[in-house]
Amino acid sequence: MSLHVMDEADRCLQCKVPQCQKGCPINTNIPKAIRLLKENRLDEAGRMLFENNPLTTVCSLVCNHEKQCEGHCVLGKKGTPVHFSTIENYISSTYANKMTKGPAASNGMRVAIIGSGPAGITIAIILARYGYQVTIFEGKDKIGGVLRYGIPEFRLPKNVLDDIQYRHLEMKGIKIRPNTTIGGAIGIEDLFRDGYKAIFIGTGVWNPYSLHIKGETFGNVHFGIHYLNNPDSYKLGEKVIVIGAGNTAMDVARTAVRKGVQHLTCFSLTKKPTASDYEISYARLEGVHFEYSKMPVEIKDEGVIFRDVLEDEKGNITEISGSDRLYESDSVIISISQGPRNRIVSTTQGLKVNDKGLLVADETGHTSRPGIFASGDVVNGARTVVEAVAHSKIVAESMHQYMQSLPVK
Repeated sequence: MSLHVMDEADRCLQCKVPQCQKGCPINTNIPKAIRLLKENRLDEAGRMLFENNPLTTVCSLVCNHEKQCEGHCVLGKKGTPVHFSTIENYISSTYANKMTKGPAASNGMRVAIIGSGPAGITIAIILARYGYQVTIFEGKDKIGGVLRYGIPEFRLPKNVLDDIQYRHLEMKGIKIRPNTTIGGAIGIEDLFRDGYKAIFIGTGVWNPYSLHIKGETFGNVHFGIHYLNNPDSYKLGEKVIVIGAGNTAMDVARTAVRKGVQHLTCFSLTKKPTASDYEISYARLEGVHFEYSKMPVEIKDEGVIFRDVLEDEKGNITEISGSDRLYESDSVIISISQGPRNRIVSTTQGLKVNDKGLLVADETGHTSRPGIFASGDVVNGARTVVEAVAHSKIVAESMHQYMQSLPVK
């Protein structure tokens, strides 16, 4: 492992204007990290990576590197880019085992974090560094949000998240309340009553979008985000159709194949799937088939009826009459993105949402109600992990400034 990492590090040109860094949504100083590694200063490189990106171990595994850092490497224009993902994972995972620093001195101010996905974890870690007494409220039994319940084990091992909980949350004095949904027994007003100076909402997007076609309620039909939550609870049969061709659909397909599905086909409405080339290539390698320019029109007990479509240069779709055809399957999984749940909004006065049900917040995370902040998927819709982390760093600083401006009581 280390020899391969050093081989990759030696290939770095140390460009004066590093395009790789420009391609990184969180602006990781890639040349410096590589330079420190080559100078045998791994701990310094690891410290720098974690200070810039609290979820660097996660991002090294799940980022869309081909379109970000590695996709911008100048070596990739005529050959193979430097695989910084491998270097980042080696540095961060090795250094993570040395992180033993305890909590910062308390500044006496409480902060509530609702949701422990990428945004919530990032906010919690940054505010804990300032000495805030942070409590995370998580609706499920373990932290991670979409990282744990929406990304398969083969892409993101759960022990990576367990390590983050231990070293970055528990050792820093951050309290975690699992199985606690805000908007149920506890509401936003209860948090303010108990002295929380600011509240962050990062509940993600867990409501699957539906197709609104006949047969969608049948017993052989499932939603992708639900399937990824606990795939072992599903009996899909041997032949499965996945409707959708984004990265989440690839996770669904590759998981189902690992769980014993013999024949799996992903159907895409467009000519080119929205999933990354990297994910599609792995899906194909593992036996997943693809059908393009197909629109589902009805789900039946024995499969799905699809209609052929034409897509012009502007992305407009035209249905082709008379092209309906039944594709047989034992089960159907719909994976066409997700939207937010609205329990917090429906139980809290003064929180504005847009027409998609997403929380309205400005660039620094301020919602329509003072003291309540938001970022991540619940504001922007389903995005990448690193985008959520990058935005949440800005929001954490905004929360810090807000709380420091409050009158002393």
